[in-house]
Parts: sequence; C-alpha cells; structure tokens
Amino acid sequence: MQFTADQIAALAGGKVEGDGSAVVSTFAKIEEGHPGAISFLANPKYTHYIYDTESSVVLVSDSFKAEKPVKCTLIRVADPYATVAFLLETAAKLMQPNPVGIEQPCHIAEGVEVPEDAYIGSFAYIGKGVKLGKGVKIYPQAYIGDNCKIGDNAIIYAGAKIYYNCVVGDRSIIHAGAVIGADGFGFAPVDGHYNKIPQLGNVVIEDDVEIGANTTVDRATMGSTRVGRGTKLDNLIQVAHNCVVGHDTVMAAQSGIAGSTKLGSNCMIGGQVGFAGHITVGDNVQIGAQSGIPGNIKSDSRMMGSPATDILKYAKLVVFEKNLPSLYDRVAAIEKELKAKAAAEEIKK
Repeated sequence: MQFTADQIAALAGGKVEGDGSAVVSTFAKIEEGHPGAISFLANPKYTHYIYDTESSVVLVSDSFKAEKPVKCTLIRVADPYATVAFLLETAAKLMQPNPVGIEQPCHIAEGVEVPEDAYIGSFAYIGKGVKLGKGVKIYPQAYIGDNCKIGDNAIIYAGAKIYYNCVVGDRSIIHAGAVIGADGFGFAPVDGHYNKIPQLGNVVIEDDVEIGANTTVDRATMGSTRVGRGTKLDNLIQVAHNCVVGHDTVMAAQSGIAGSTKLGSNCMIGGQVGFAGHITVGDNVQIGAQSGIPGNIKSDSRMMGSPATDILKYAKLVVFEKNLPSLYDRVAAIEKELKAKAAAEEIKK
C-alpha cells in the first residue's frame, strides 16, 4: 500500500512542508531511512539525522526549526511519537490478516457458543462453560480452561494458556506462551516438608490490557489476582497470587511482583524490578530498572536502586560510589603522611 504525504497529513492532522505528493509505503528509523519510507523525529539527540536521511517523509513537531536545508518532506504534528504510533496502528489494521472461522482439528466443548465473527485456530482447546465475546481470536494451540470468559475482540495468541475460571477483558491481548491462572506459590511448612495450599481464586484481566510473551499471572489463593484496565505488561514478567495492578500501568521485561502486593495506577516500571510481597505502591510511581522494592512507596515517587531510594538521592550515591577509589587513595596518602609526622615527632623526643 502506498500513501502520499498529503494523505498522511490529512489522516494525522498535520501540516506538510515540501512535496505533498511524496509517496511512502513503509516505515523506517530516521538513521536508517530510505526512499519510500516515513520516519519520525521525537528525540532531540537524533536531530542531526534529519539533514541526511534518505526517508521520503519525516514527522516532526510543530516547534521543530531546521538549521539548514532538508531534502525530505516534513509533516509537522503536535507529537511525532504519538503520531507514528497512530500510523503504525492504522497500518497494522490494514495489513495484518483478519482470520475468521473455526479451523480443524480443534476442541470446542459442547455447549460453547462461538460468535460468527470469531476465530478458533487449529489445535486450540476451548473448555466447558467458556464464554467467548464477539470478534475474539484464539490462535492455534491456545488453551482456554473451563468456565473462562474471554471479552469482545480479545486476542489469545498461539500457545497461550488461560486456566479455569479466569477472565480476559474486552480488546485485551495475551501473547504467545503467556500463562494466566497457574497456581500461586503457596506452601505451608509442616514437619520439615511443604504442604501445598490450594489456590481457589482466579485471575481477572480487565479491558484493553496487553500481556507479553511468556509472562505469568498467578491465580489467587482466594479472591482474584487483578490486572487493571489499560495496563501493559512486557515479556517475561511474573505477577504472583493475590496481586493487584492498577489501571494504565506499564512494566518492562523480567520484573516480578511477589504475592499480595498492590501496585498503583499510571505507574512506570523499568526492567528487572523486583517487588517484595504484601506491600503497597501508590499511583504515578516511576521506578528505574533493576531496582529492589522492599517496602511501601508513596504516590508520585521516583525511585531507583536496590534497595530503592529517591532517584535524585540515588544519582548522588552513584557519583559518590564512582569517586570511592580516588577517595581511598587520598585517605591512604593522609594516613601515610600522619604516620610519617608521628615518627618524626618520636625521633625529636
């Protein structure tokens, strides 16, 4: 598919500077631009690429001021990053396949109603009592356990597993290999060994949630483990039993939340962050990568480190740590000088 700069500007609400008839058919990073591609400039450190990029069209902000001539066509928008995300989403809807129907072989339990616009891929398993919403897509080898509810236009990708009694909301996406509703890690020590504590709750994934590949969300011991509306979890994340994650929170890969922890809404969590169990993290919290969270965090905090501390304090600590070798040498030199003076005083006596 091909689009002109004028067509893209009309779609995105932007203003063209240059050749409005310039044609693009693909996307490219600005530093890897080539004819026929559209790129974007959102980060100022990439500004120098705009003067040499081979991309035919580049999205820039309304405030962008060129310091020298550019050969590409510019489309000015309020937010280039948000605009390219919108264009990618639009292109995906046009380009991605939209399978409909039931492939064979697959297993659909007796009594399960499959909407006409749904898709069930080969070797998928749909258990007893499952409720499927309109437009759902269940890809090959996915497993939907008994009495699950899958909302309208939800997507369950190949090999994902949804254990019994769990709920997936409207328009939510569960990527390949994710496991929703496995038993929480509950064991009671008895006479030198561990007895399993039955995990009788479920998992509730609310609307517009995205769960990354090979991420696991454990079922509650009782009640529900819950992931709030609009939250996005990256690949390889662990959410333990009875956790609650608020709405519109984003969490990067390899992070883990221990049991019964409550994570607020609109939080931003870097990769490999570890949360202790039974703690509460407020809303609008930002936590840097590889941080360790041993206790409660107030809303609107910015934290980093292990154990995590205020991010500005952490930055100072990093500077101090880098200076430790030179500080050690200075102290050693002072000690040597003091010993020499002490020895000289002894000789005088």
